[in-house]
This record gives sequence, C-alpha cells and structure tokens, in this order.
Amino acid sequence: MSTAYRNRIQDFKVTLSEENINLKTLRDLCFNGIPFEGGIRAVCWKILLNYLPLDQTLWESSLKKQRDVYCQFLKELIIQPGITKADLGQSREDVTMEDHPLNPNPDSRWNTYFKDNEILLQIDKDVRRLYPDMAFFQRPTEYPCQLILDPQNDYETLRRRIEQTTLKAQTVNRNRSGVTNVSSPGKALNLYPSNEYEVLPNGSEAHWEVVERILFIYAKLNPGIAYVQGMNEIVGPIYYTFATDPNSQWKEHAEADTFFCFTNLMSENRDNFIKSLDDSQCGITYKMESVYSMLKDKDLELYLKLEEQNIKPQYFTFRWLTLLLSQEFLLPDVIRIWDTLFSDEGRFNFLILVCCAMLILIRENLLAGDFTVNMRFLQDYPISDVSPLQSLGAK
Repeated sequence: MSTAYRNRIQDFKVTLSEENINLKTLRDLCFNGIPFEGGIRAVCWKILLNYLPLDQTLWESSLKKQRDVYCQFLKELIIQPGITKADLGQSREDVTMEDHPLNPNPDSRWNTYFKDNEILLQIDKDVRRLYPDMAFFQRPTEYPCQLILDPQNDYETLRRRIEQTTLKAQTVNRNRSGVTNVSSPGKALNLYPSNEYEVLPNGSEAHWEVVERILFIYAKLNPGIAYVQGMNEIVGPIYYTFATDPNSQWKEHAEADTFFCFTNLMSENRDNFIKSLDDSQCGITYKMESVYSMLKDKDLELYLKLEEQNIKPQYFTFRWLTLLLSQEFLLPDVIRIWDTLFSDEGRFNFLILVCCAMLILIRENLLAGDFTVNMRFLQDYPISDVSPLQSLGAK
C-alpha cells in the first residue's frame, strides 16, 4: 500500500470521525474513489444515499428504527401471507367465495397472491443470473434471515412458493412494457437451467436469495412500479458492497441496509423505469437525447458521424442510463464508478457526462466503423479501464 493511499485512508477516517460529518468534504473525498479498507466505502455509500444521518450521535437509534421496520416488512409481506396461504390451502367445507382461488374479485387475497407470483417469478429468474462471472452471489450468506429460515415455521416461504409456482404455472417475463413472453408449462419444468443458480439446502440461503427478497418487498411496497427487469442489476452492487463489509456488525445487517439504500436510490432513478413517463422531461427519452446534445457540444464530428449512420441514442444509452452502467463493466469497476456517481450532488447529470465521455474515448473506432461495427462497440463497450472516464466526466 503506497504512502499516498495510506494518507487517503486517513483523510477518510478523520472526516468520518467527526460528530457532525461535513458532507461537502466527504463528497470531495469520495469523488476520486472510496477505499474498501475498514468498511469505509460501505459507510460512505450509506451517508451519500441518505440512509445514515450526518449527525453520528443519531446513527444507533436511526439504524435500529430502520432495521426494525424492515423486520416488520418481512413479517407483513412474506411471513403473514405465507401463513394465510397455508390456512387458505387447507381442505375445509366452509370455504367462502372470498377464500376461493377462482374468486373473480380483483381485490381478493387469492388474486393478489397470483399477481405477486408473476412478479416473484420474474425476480427469481433475474437474480439467479446476477453477475454469473463471479461466485459471490451463489455462496451462502453468513447471516441467513432467521425469521425466514426458522425450521419451526410451517408457512410458505418465497423459496417454496417459487418451486410450487414454477411447477404449476407458466413462466412470465415482464419488462417496462408489461408482459412480453409467456412460455409453456413444459419449459418451466426445467427449474434451474445451467446458467442459473440453484437453491441451497434448507437452513442456509445464498446471497442471490437475499437480493430476491429485497426486490420482492420493494415491489410489494411500490405497486405503481413493482418490479421491472434491470432493478436486480442496481441492487446487486449495493448488496455486494454491504455484504462484504469487513466490519461484521455492519455486514450482519446488509439485507435491511441494502433495502433502504436501494429504495432511496430508486426514488431518484425510478422515472427511468416507468414507460408512461418516457417522453416527459423526467423520463428516459429526455436523458438519452441529453447524451447526444452534450456530445454535439463536445465532439461535433463524432456526433455527425453517429447521426449520419442513424445510430439513435436509445439503441445503447437506454441500458447505460437506466442501469447506471452496471452492465457495461465488471463489478469492481461499476463500484468505482458509483463512488463518483453517488458523491456528485447532481449525480444523474454526471452520469450523462460519463456516457458522453464513453463515446469520446472510443471516437477513433466509431469514426472508422460502419453501422454494424459501431453498434457492436456501443452495445459491448470495448474499454475496461474506467479511470479515463472519471477525468473526462469531471471536465
């Protein structure tokens, strides 16, 4: 470890040791990257994502309150519905129309249960493929949720629910446009294709199952948006950062802390996932066009080349912007970019700057390429070193 890096860690420690943290000083430090050592990054993200207050004397009470709230969510949205389902599933002679699975009332408990299953199946499908190039999400968590895994429980857990629903129902894919693909029940019988993670034995759960639970609770609490494909790519790096925290007292609560940080981040980013807002000023279309507007100012030649080839910004910037570049780089590089992104007060304006910088970095390739070659570059970004993006994006 270099002397400069040790000094940098010390600067963070000094800033984070203040009773009232100076947000501007912390932002300036984080902009150039946050050290992992000592759990510094995880703490900084929690502050930058408005989960931890700047007044450190409030941390203990604030964390306890938030984590207790999350436990209540688990009880109300997973455990209690599981108990209700078990009760409803019992053979009884006095079943009312309200309790009947074929009740046509859209507000019936069964109808809600079936709709939730559609969302749960899509979440399950996506999280099983989260960062397949690294083993972390397949491994068991050191801190499985005891509320869920208690062997005395006889209610229907999410794991059981998925297994039963996959065997009985069709697999539904949902993206921003709604239901797009319904596969035959026969295909659904192959529970775990070779590119998807398998379920661990009873009593333990993999990290991807924790992410699944976070996304399901988010979907239940935010019915207006529920779950849209790609949210798993946003929650993944946050959970990874918190679940690998070297401080076990923080790591133990990675699930609850991730949920609230993800919720806060989505409160700023959720409009990108709502199709009806696409063409509004807060929607994704405006942001995609902003990348080209900025490119036109910074590199007119490249802008005209892309226009001449009829390469629209939505062909590639849609994924870049909605997923905060999480699919364009390896996870460690995504985390490094997010250090800067989270630290910037106008973080999504900075994201547009970074996207523009990504185009300028490969300008020679794009100026020399035809439509097909250039689309390949833009949809599979060829540069893995993210350090030039930080300097270009900051200009």
